[in-house]
This record gives sequence, structure tokens and C-alpha cells, in this order.
Amino acid sequence: MSDDPKKRKGRKKKRAIALAGGGPAAGLHIGALQALEDAGIEFDVFTLSCIGAWVGIVYNTRTPGKRAKKTLDFFSEYCFRDDASFSWFPVNRGFAADMQAQWKAWAGFPFSNKREWHNLVQPQEILKSMRNSMQLAADPGRWSAQHLNYWMLNDVLAVHPFTRYMTSLVYSSEINGLSKIYYDDSPVLKDVFSEDRLFAAGAPEVYHNAWRLPKDGQPGFMQIFHNRPDQVGDGKRGYLPIEPRSLCACSALPYIEESVTIGEHEYTEGALVDTVNFKNLLRDHPDLDEVWVNRIVDDSQVRPARSLADSLANLPMQFAAEVGENDIKLFRQHLLNQTRMRPRVVEVPIVPRTQVTFEWKRSNLMQGYEEGQRAIAALLASDEHLRNPQTA
Repeated sequence: MSDDPKKRKGRKKKRAIALAGGGPAAGLHIGALQALEDAGIEFDVFTLSCIGAWVGIVYNTRTPGKRAKKTLDFFSEYCFRDDASFSWFPVNRGFAADMQAQWKAWAGFPFSNKREWHNLVQPQEILKSMRNSMQLAADPGRWSAQHLNYWMLNDVLAVHPFTRYMTSLVYSSEINGLSKIYYDDSPVLKDVFSEDRLFAAGAPEVYHNAWRLPKDGQPGFMQIFHNRPDQVGDGKRGYLPIEPRSLCACSALPYIEESVTIGEHEYTEGALVDTVNFKNLLRDHPDLDEVWVNRIVDDSQVRPARSLADSLANLPMQFAAEVGENDIKLFRQHLLNQTRMRPRVVEVPIVPRTQVTFEWKRSNLMQGYEEGQRAIAALLASDEHLRNPQTA
């Protein structure tokens, strides 16, 4: 972007938007896109991660005119449950276990050459646990919850051959996630990629990330996927094409979802490392005028857990809240430290005292959708220049 104000004035703004991760808070993204769509604000570049990638890619594959509404319908259908169902089954509709892989892994478990059967039964440890048990029984001063729980774990479960076998079956079988997102015949993915709008000439540039896992002594790194990778810069950025596998990889949260194999490499979620891919924006688009950032997770949303479901939700959200906030601070500082480009950073604020939670229920989706619209409305009301499609 030229530093000459006369050359910048009056031309069409080049805008980018970053949609960060945040899982069940996805309604905030969709509501923000709805309000921006209603205000006639369009973007030339989308940089995405985790649930932001799903929202951004679904949005850019919907028919123009009602993209945000159709994106809302997509998430309501495929991800969120009605509240009555969620109250007794608090699981995302897309988090299906790969039952075939699990049965295959469990069936092959006893015959794997990785099993060290001589360690299954440990007579010395069993005798030691029996002595510990008798000492505990004879000492009422140790009859506390702490001592009893420690005894149950280490002198009962950890030494008993049956529980040792079952624990290893669960934790050491050759699967690496509770659920699986990518399937070759997934109707959800077919719905996402049913149209070629994402790849059509004139469509916005779209980035998303995923973490390439280490392999054969090579370190892991952040892999960027693009809807037209050969047309970015000099065509040698090392980007890979966006596809159903890559979209699943970008949200494959370790332990919750299985990693996704693309080519010879495995990938997991990238949002825990980089939520907004600012580096690629600066390198590929030095002529940007505005970078809008929509974070949907703030540390104020992380509340005391009252159930295991709450704790599980808080785990990635605490990372997303901190990493996302720090990414924006670092980006602003980077812009201050150099003079070649100075796009305006427009951060969409999360509504004060937000009621959005980390629950995959439709009322939460709609709460986010409403709050996202309000956040954009307040932002546009605070600065009339944001509506202007041309540079001032």
C-alpha cells in the first residue's frame, strides 16, 4: 500500500477478515457476518482457523444474498443439538466415534508385536500392594479420602492384571482421538463442497491453517491451505489446496478428534498455536487497508466448571482466549515497528457480559448469532468511516 495519501484516497478499500477459533461460540462469527453482509461490507481475504475455518468456508460456498443465514442453518443442522436433547447428551452432532477403527484396533490389540506381555502380571508389585493394603487397614490415621484414593489407584487398579489390560486397551490402542471428523463419504463435507464458489475466479482469497505433525526427524510446523495456492504471490509459498481433508484437519483438536492424514503427513488443529495467520496477510497482501478480526473467545467466558463437559470445554477455550488475544497484540506491535504497510486493525469486540457458553446447543448458537450482530452494529455506530467502501 502506498504511503502517499493522495494515491490512497478514493480507491476501493481492500479488506481482510480473520475468523478465529472458539468451537461452540461459532454463532458469534455467523452473527457478525450477517451484520456485515447487511451493511454491504465485503472482504477480499478470509484468514481462518478451527471453527472459524468451518464458518468462513461454509459462508463462501453458500449462494450470494443470504450466505450468513444459510451458514446458520448449516451449523444448526450438523453441529448443534436442540436444547432438550443436549441436556442429556451434551455432545456436538458431528463428533461421531469411528467405531470401525476402534473395533479393529481393539481386535488387533492382543496380537500387536508392541505388547510386552511379560509386564502384564507383576508378582513383586502385587506382593508390595498387599503389604501396603494391610498397613493401611491397620492404621486408622490413614483412613482419609486422599489415602484411600491413592491406595485404590496404585495398590488395586494399577497392579490388577485385568484393569491393567483394560486400561492399556483404551489408552494404547492404535487410535488417537475419541471421535473422527473426516470420512470419504461424509454428507456434511459433501454439503460444504457441493458448489465450486470457493474456487471460482473472483472469489475472495481464503486461508486456513493446520499443524503438520513431526515425521522422520523433521519438526512439525504450521501448514497453510489456500483456495488458489498456485496464484498466491510467486506461486511458491508452500501452500496446499483447501479440500475436505484440510478443513477437517484444521479443527482436529488432539484427543477429542483423530488426526487427519493428507498425503504422507498427519495434521491436527492449528488454532492452539496461531489463531489468525497474520503473517500470511502481511506477506501476501501488502496493499491491505483494513484487517477485521473477529475473536469469539475471551477469558471472561471461561467460567468455573460444574461438570466434566464444562471442564472439557474450558480446556481448549482457555488456550484460544489467551493465544488469540496475544496474536492481536503482537500484530499491532509489528505494524508499529515497520513502515511499509499500515492497515487499520478493526477488532470486533465481544459483547460485554456475553451469555455465549461453550455448549453445543441451538439456543447457544442463536445467542451468539444475536450477539455477533449487536457487536458489529455497535462497532459501525462508533465509527462511520468503517461503512465507507473507499479509502478516506
